[in-house]
Amino acid sequence: MLYFWIFLTIALVAVEAATVQLVTVWFAIGSLAALVSELFKVPFPFQVVIFVVVSLISLIATRPLVKKFNHKKIQPTNADRNIGAEALVTQTIDNVKAQGQVSVNGMDWTARAENDEIIEEGTLVVVKKIEGAKLIVAPKN
Repeated sequence: MLYFWIFLTIALVAVEAATVQLVTVWFAIGSLAALVSELFKVPFPFQVVIFVVVSLISLIATRPLVKKFNHKKIQPTNADRNIGAEALVTQTIDNVKAQGQVSVNGMDWTARAENDEIIEEGTLVVVKKIEGAKLIVAPKN
């Protein structure tokens, strides 16, 4: 069984090295513990129990820490922060003529109407979404 545990440990470490995320490190630790128990002539059924228990303990102990470091926060861009904001139409919005501009949070943006309506200059609108570099807006009720 010595060669089995050696092979399993090497295979699990190789899989871990080949992947970007931690997927087999816990089982590699468990197989290493079982390999050590084989060196001490522990019977095979107990080696399997050691493998399972050590793998589970290492998974339970380290998984929250790994998730914390792997958790990627999605940071909204400046454009994303404009969704839901009020804007002032600075150039009449006409989707047919492909024209329109709004000022939101001190920045000028190309704008299109959400419902293909014409929105006159000076109207307060709400930013509904962003498509490319254009704000899609609707008149504020």
